[in-house]
Amino acid sequence: MTEFDIVDAEAIRSGRATDAYFDRTAAALEGAGRNPHVVAEVTADQFPDGGFELFAGLKDAVALLAGRDVDVHAVPEGRLFDGGPVMRIEGEYLAFARLETSLLGFLSHASAIATAALDCRAAAPDSSVLSFGARHVHPAMTAAVERSALVGGLDGFSHVAAGDLIGREASGTMPHALSICFGRGNQEAAWRAFDEAVDESVPRIALCDTYSDEVDEVLRAVETLGDRLDGVRLDTTGSRRGDFRHIVREVRWELEARGHDDVDVYVSGGLGPDDLRRLRDVVDGFGVGGYVSNADPVDFALDIVAVGGEPAAKRGKLSGAKVVYRTADGGHAVGLADRDGPADAESLMRPVIRGGEVVADDAFDLDAATARALADAERVGYGSEE
Repeated sequence: MTEFDIVDAEAIRSGRATDAYFDRTAAALEGAGRNPHVVAEVTADQFPDGGFELFAGLKDAVALLAGRDVDVHAVPEGRLFDGGPVMRIEGEYLAFARLETSLLGFLSHASAIATAALDCRAAAPDSSVLSFGARHVHPAMTAAVERSALVGGLDGFSHVAAGDLIGREASGTMPHALSICFGRGNQEAAWRAFDEAVDESVPRIALCDTYSDEVDEVLRAVETLGDRLDGVRLDTTGSRRGDFRHIVREVRWELEARGHDDVDVYVSGGLGPDDLRRLRDVVDGFGVGGYVSNADPVDFALDIVAVGGEPAAKRGKLSGAKVVYRTADGGHAVGLADRDGPADAESLMRPVIRGGEVVADDAFDLDAATARALADAERVGYGSEE
């Protein structure tokens, strides 16, 4: 028994983190002396349907497959896909059979979170948008959540330990608990304590809706911290919020009327892309939580598409090794790997592992992935409003 219900890295790497039927499949093949050379592909949809999603999770998938006698081609992290494979694995089947469960888990969750993050980025392209959703997921997943949010173009995240793993500093200022610990009517004491305790590099952003009207607490925060106040955050619970846009405009009006138009306004609390679109012209930044962290996993599957060099596939799946393309007009196309692709189209798939050796670290470099995501989103018109 372990202290926490966490499957460790060794179990994942060894193939123990698998569905039982892969163990039994391996036993059956080994008993029969059969281990064919196969081509397997990871896909969500067979054909393009106009519904783009953002590919992420490749870093962990490559770490899982590295050192095994396989060749792997994949779409780099941060590219949008719409049908066809995002990854192709070639080698003897038993070299990776037990890894399917973990491989799909790495890709499915990360791609879903990155796609949801890109939804938010596209909804408020000129605003600061931070990931605040770590509290909604198992702690073992937080680094994957925050990294995927960055791939999708978010500006930062809140989880400290995830930041340690990713190599990025977590963001955040204060919760309602700080004001509650000082008691009703003593918000000023809480704001002063925060200002005196935290490092100077941390922005002085006061949470201003714990006990009273948002405008009232905002003006009290300005009086308390003066020029040291960088911004205010409104996190009013939905049941008490009313017209949030009107509240934000009222706060801004009262700040500007008193000469404090340099105080930024941030909002959080159950926000999604529609909220960001409605508020982006009156706020400076957003914290988004469950919309990103709770995104439904992409329904990836791994299927054998060739055995011994011959096309093969289960019913309902397309046989033969395939390539996916981005066309000149920003569309997505799928074709057989041994045929020419569409005219003026680029192949999205690249070799990432050759004979077990990683050959393309830049395919999952975080900064490069984010840049690709934003460029690809613009190219295909992702999230553009009608």
